[in-house]
Amino acid sequence: MNPDSLRETVERLFILLAERQIAYVLVGGVALLQYVEGRNTQDIDLIMALAEIDRLPEIQLTSQDANFARGEFAGLQIDILRAENPLFARVKQAYTTVQDFAGQPIPTATVEGLIVLKLYALPSLYRQGNFARVGLYENDIATLLHYHQPDMTALLLELSPYLSASDRQEVQQILHEIEQRLSRFQKGTGQ
Repeated sequence: MNPDSLRETVERLFILLAERQIAYVLVGGVALLQYVEGRNTQDIDLIMALAEIDRLPEIQLTSQDANFARGEFAGLQIDILRAENPLFARVKQAYTTVQDFAGQPIPTATVEGLIVLKLYALPSLYRQGNFARVGLYENDIATLLHYHQPDMTALLLELSPYLSASDRQEVQQILHEIEQRLSRFQKGTGQ
């Protein structure tokens, strides 16, 4: 899908969501573009409850499990983080703001919400051996930390109940490595 077609399809989807009064939150690469430049994406990620998905027959579901669903809307891949997952519900409730997208108010995850979701996903991506997504997620986190400097202690406390003990350790190690990268960058640029 070319960038113009992608934008047009996303706009149509947002209009449909508004018309049907669907409760959702934009997350993922498109949401990240509200806070940083240069993130390419070919899909859209939403937090949404299964009951809301059922109200959108225009989205053809291709797969789903307890936490995720994937579908297609007019050639656009939609990845759905199901709001039935307690962490996804928490992000939807506590880490959402409204951003403008093509003149429409869109409920969008905050910087903190995006970081929490990406940190939550990383241990699983490492176990899956998904090197490309690990690289993207770690870079997204580093970029958000560099430009927005959120309180990571508070975010780790928020995330902790949703992780196993081993995943908590891994997330802390990943975050430490990202912070070291940022420190090297800041030294190199004299910041």
